[in-house]
Amino acid sequence: MTRILLLHGPNLSQLGSRDPAQYGTATLDEVVAAARAEATPAGADVEHFQTEHEGLLLERLHTARTDGTAAVIINAGAWTHTSYALHDALELLEVPKIELHLSNIHAREAFRSTSVIAPVCDGSIAGFGIDGYPLAVRAALALLGRRA
Repeated sequence: MTRILLLHGPNLSQLGSRDPAQYGTATLDEVVAAARAEATPAGADVEHFQTEHEGLLLERLHTARTDGTAAVIINAGAWTHTSYALHDALELLEVPKIELHLSNIHAREAFRSTSVIAPVCDGSIAGFGIDGYPLAVRAALALLGRRA
């Protein structure tokens, strides 16, 4: 079975109650379920990992290099804009990588419109709320099909 690793960074554990005007009302469990609902019929499995600790996210990405992970979807939260360590860890991965954001990072505060991880991802999806999760799964699967 194709394994897609879905990663969430800081504060995303608070989905559902954190600034619903920006992030919607879906909980983290609901956005993960939306990704899985898209993946399962396509014969893919979504493994989810969320952390408030950057080092743990980096370690999970390093593990993904050798554990059979076929693609990565990452909502890095605020680390999107600041973490060159995350950029470097993603760059090491030779699998499709999709950057994902619930809100449109380009229509918010100026600092949010710069993504330091975008240059090492195959594509970015932003601004579609929970609907971005099935889109990201479809994009990852399409990239896998092109690379097969």
